[in-house]
Amino acid sequence: MSDASPAGTPDLHADVLERLGTDLVAGRLADVSDLRLELVEERYGISRTAAREVVRVLEAMSVLSSRRRVGITIRPRSEWNALDPRLIRWRLAGAERADQLRALSELRTAVEPVAAALAARHATPEQCGELTAAVIGMSVTGQAGDLEAYLAHDVRFHAVLLQASGNELFASLTDVVAEVLAGRTHHDLMPARPEPAAIRLHGDVAEAVATGDAARADAAMRGILAEALTAMQRAFPAPVPADAAVQR
Repeated sequence: MSDASPAGTPDLHADVLERLGTDLVAGRLADVSDLRLELVEERYGISRTAAREVVRVLEAMSVLSSRRRVGITIRPRSEWNALDPRLIRWRLAGAERADQLRALSELRTAVEPVAAALAARHATPEQCGELTAAVIGMSVTGQAGDLEAYLAHDVRFHAVLLQASGNELFASLTDVVAEVLAGRTHHDLMPARPEPAAIRLHGDVAEAVATGDAARADAAMRGILAEALTAMQRAFPAPVPADAAVQR
């Protein structure tokens, strides 16, 4: 196949990365003992150059390893960069969805209430205005049942909040939280119209941040996450132990 770069190559590169990444996460290549560039080239219909670029991205994510005389190998899952937003998206698209959502819910519960409290101390007037604008956008689009527009405002709210915390490590989780929110929307885990109570809690966070009330900001954010966790538990009930009847 020619290495010529046709129009739309960046889109093709992204598409192949999504397909290969999804296949790796789903274990569809687990039985491939020799994951050569030629195989990637042939299986996904791309040039050698494009195959090499995709493999490089997956190496940077610690999903693949490429060494001379050894070739390309799939690294153990324990070594994958679990916080890479692309890996999160691929896991949410497959059989790992429930486990991934539970793990991410635990991460968010550990981080976002603290971030909200910090934002109440450090947010700029501009950031307070952005939070309020995002809540208004969520309210309008939520009532209209426009989930994609609602998602955009929701993502903006949480991005601004993490950045307003003043903690650069919290801010670095912006794309992670965005993938969680997008995953809930794109995998039909959101109601047709978002819960008004959830929107009100976002408003409570915005107001608490604007007034410098760290404790209220923390509590309201915990309420947001509790609502999301309850929705997830309804969608993915925990399995009942085989001996549950005996225990009762």
